[in-house]
Amino acid sequence: MSLFPCYQHSLQSLFCFFLFLLFRGVSGATFTFVNKCDYTVWPGVLGKPDLGSTGFDLPKGTSRSFQAPTGWSGRFWARTDCKFDDSGHGTCATGDCGSGEIECNGAGATPPATLAEFTLGSSGSQDYYDVSLVDGYNLPMMVDASRGSGSCSSTGCAADINRRCPSELRVEGGGACNSACGAFKKPEYCCDGAFGSPSTCKPSMYSEMFKSACPKSYSYAYDDATSTFTCTGADYTITFCPSSPSLKSSTDSAPKGTDSSSGSGSGSGVEETALASTSWLANMATGAASRNYDHGASNSAFFLAVTIILSLLVL
Repeated sequence: MSLFPCYQHSLQSLFCFFLFLLFRGVSGATFTFVNKCDYTVWPGVLGKPDLGSTGFDLPKGTSRSFQAPTGWSGRFWARTDCKFDDSGHGTCATGDCGSGEIECNGAGATPPATLAEFTLGSSGSQDYYDVSLVDGYNLPMMVDASRGSGSCSSTGCAADINRRCPSELRVEGGGACNSACGAFKKPEYCCDGAFGSPSTCKPSMYSEMFKSACPKSYSYAYDDATSTFTCTGADYTITFCPSSPSLKSSTDSAPKGTDSSSGSGSGSGVEETALASTSWLANMATGAASRNYDHGASNSAFFLAVTIILSLLVL
């Protein structure tokens, strides 16, 4: 008889462990934004489903976190030199989303802007993430994964590309650096038209300049092999103007799920099978993809599992 309390205690411990795993699976990931710049930035958020904000102010030295569900897909960026009135209306010098408000309301960044892009896995599958300079650059940004499993490498661009930006790419005022596509609008730089495949669109001297400064960031549309990273069950910290590079050694595990023949990316919402295909990052680069996550199915499975565990405990 003395074994029964121990047995019951073991069941309770197992129950708590399962609850932790279930809640972890339903909650997805926590995104924490940290501003180490010497000035306020206004992060923009574009993705589905909505995280509760599509844009906000982040004063220097502060941070803010958001919870994202499994299956969330989207991008983040920082707007700079914004002028908003007391009613929250205004514009930004770089990364402006065109909404005329602090909230971007479903609009993306106007290039050039440094982008952090994510597609969270579901049911224990991998997250995919990258930092992209395909749409140009406006400030340094790093992405660090924590509490996850897998390679979970840090990625990003800690270099100040604005200081080394060629004059033909430099935005007036020097606050951002265009991509060659943004500056010249030519198919060979934009990887479209006759150049819309990995075999025909190759790195340019401009994209190689970006790649040299930031080896783990996307430099052009088909730069997958060294620029896409994976992790499972992680939380992510997005740091603007990191004080020092936090990139892990280039000998860390190579980016997953892509090779030199796959497409590039900035955008949101792709099917699980597309993550391993050549279309995922190409769709992200054009902002063309979208993904809908079935919350009803996820919640039903969660409550069914809890019900089963509770029924076992009362036996």
